[in-house]
Amino acid sequence: MRGVEESVSAGTLRAGVQGDSGQTSYLRRTAIAALAGTSIEYYDFFLYGTASALVFPAVFFPNGATATMLLASFSTFAIGFAARPLGAILFGHLGDRRGRKPALVGALLLMGVATTLIGCLPSYARVGALAPVLLVVLRVLQGLALGGQWGGAILIMTENAPARRRGFYGSFAQMGAPIGAIFANVVFLVVSAVVGPESVLSWAWRIPFLLSLALIGVALVMQFSLQDTKAFRAIQEMETRRRGNGPRLDQTRSPVLEAFRLFPKQIFQAAGAFVAMNVSFYVLLTFSLAYGTNAATLHIASSTMLTAVLLGAIAMVPGTFVSSILSDERGRRSVLMLSAALLGCWAFAVFPLINTRTLWGICTALCVGQFLNGMIFGPLAALFSEMFPAAVRYSGASLGYQLGAILGGALAPLVATSLLVRFGTPVAISIYMAVMCLITIGSVWSIAESRIAPSGVR
Repeated sequence: MRGVEESVSAGTLRAGVQGDSGQTSYLRRTAIAALAGTSIEYYDFFLYGTASALVFPAVFFPNGATATMLLASFSTFAIGFAARPLGAILFGHLGDRRGRKPALVGALLLMGVATTLIGCLPSYARVGALAPVLLVVLRVLQGLALGGQWGGAILIMTENAPARRRGFYGSFAQMGAPIGAIFANVVFLVVSAVVGPESVLSWAWRIPFLLSLALIGVALVMQFSLQDTKAFRAIQEMETRRRGNGPRLDQTRSPVLEAFRLFPKQIFQAAGAFVAMNVSFYVLLTFSLAYGTNAATLHIASSTMLTAVLLGAIAMVPGTFVSSILSDERGRRSVLMLSAALLGCWAFAVFPLINTRTLWGICTALCVGQFLNGMIFGPLAALFSEMFPAAVRYSGASLGYQLGAILGGALAPLVATSLLVRFGTPVAISIYMAVMCLITIGSVWSIAESRIAPSGVR
């Protein structure tokens, strides 16, 4: 079943993109569009994470002890993750039935509107409890948007790419995550430097959120310039006629239901493969900001922590790119399991380095950690797209990814904060990160190797 799909995909691309030069040109445009779309989408989503650590406790949850305010803020952060599987269902159905591009564009529009409206919200001091309620509603919309966008972005790359270079081309969609984090932190740093910390808390925190509408407009122009994949259309048509061995897809049913009916094991394998990176990423990106700047812990200047977080996000880019290329040459599984093992070991060095309160120590902790996160993140685009047939690929890959995000990133800042409060030491957080790495190693080990080797043998 899979072999036929590979040959159809490759043949469609050769015939449908006007020769090798036309294919290269189209892949280049698609890569730029996918990178721009995911970067902007993740900018909006990560912007909330930065604000939830530095701004939202005082603006929307001003009553209570510092730890209580922070837990309340991180709870709204987690709600966005809870909505992501619903976004995967909604946009997965659209993407598998109507095409990748309509789902992408719809998700981008939803994210842009929700993020811009967050920048317009009144504070708790002005409208009381209504302020956090509205914040939660808009965070849910952000989660729906991101839940649907990722699957479309990686599939529009991997379904267009040559079969033996899916890892490489899939990395362009994956690199949007660290680039979005970089952009979010750069904007916060610039705004803080220009107006000062007091103005950031009173009004200037809104600026990064209001910028997202213009950025989404740029991304939409690029997304509307894309055609849906010819490989996708050819495989969709072939799925309706397939008479081969193996489970047959019911084209009259929801692709989400079909994915759960035929491929539940693969969905949970994908979720497990993602949890280690997702936990570590949000501990390093979001929790580290609160841990470092909190007066009850280290009381490091927010500008220092933001700089270190920014450099860490930058370090994730080459990790994502290198591992994606290696996965085409050496296989997805070996690269992922080695990277997860190294990350599990590094988890025990992160907090001792942050506790030095020096820029070099903090940067080393976050940069090495995020580089290893990139090593895990890079091959996932190709791996997930190869785990499901085309008719349910958007739904299956998105559901696996978003379930992993709930089990990982949604709870990571909350769990890390709770562990610190309970045990009074960050060692418990390092153990938590290491356990998640073991889960990822076990999940990846259980997945069959999916890449096509240069020799043509899997």
